[in-house]
Order: sequence, then structure tokens, then C-alpha cells
Amino acid sequence: MPGISVRYIVDDVDVALEFYTRHLGFSIALHPAPSFAILTRDGFRLLVSGVTGPGGASQAMPDGRKPEPGGWNRIQIEVADLEAEVATLRQAGARFRNEIVQGMGGKQILLEDPAGNPIELFEAPKR
Repeated sequence: MPGISVRYIVDDVDVALEFYTRHLGFSIALHPAPSFAILTRDGFRLLVSGVTGPGGASQAMPDGRKPEPGGWNRIQIEVADLEAEVATLRQAGARFRNEIVQGMGGKQILLEDPAGNPIELFEAPKR
């Protein structure tokens, strides 16, 4: 599978798979180990790696820091109706970091996956 991917560190790969497939329209492309899976959507690949288990993504750095979920870098998913998408996700118990904000480039909100990784939901301005 050549190409560009984004890796998210998650607390629980199975919980992440359920969240991304059920609520955000991703498909599981590969799940070869309990601590790793590849999800796809519209040609995009999201690698989810658990904080425990074998593999490079969960190993400590030479200075002792350990990979962990969260942060501010994020993937962006464009949606047609942001308010409707947010309402559906809130009803399902999803967590958000903020409320919808409006800017010159459109509307956005930061959704968190179950491990706290941010996902920007974005609605482009109507033309």
C-alpha cells in the first residue's frame, strides 16, 4: 500500500476501530495485530497503533518520552452539513474540544476520538 498515511497513537485499537468505522465512515483495510490497524476513507489511510504491544510506534524514544494520544495535529474531514454531523455525533456520546467556529474559510469543530486524538470536521462556505 504505497502512499501517505497519518498515524494516531490510541489507548485501545478495537475502541478506535469501532469509533472510526461507526461514526466517521472509515473501513478497516488491515488489522494484523491487536495493537495495529489500517483504516481507509476516500483514499486516505489512518494507521492506529496501540500504546502497548510490539512494534515501533509504542516504543519509548531515546530520551525516555513515550508515544501518547492527543496533541493538536489532526486530520480534517470535510462534511456537507456540520451542524447535522455534530448533532449526530453528540447524540452518540462523542466528545468535542470546542463549539463550532466560523471563519472566512468555513466552519469547523474539533472532535476527539476515544483516545483524545483530534479530528477537525470542516464545512466549506456555500458558494
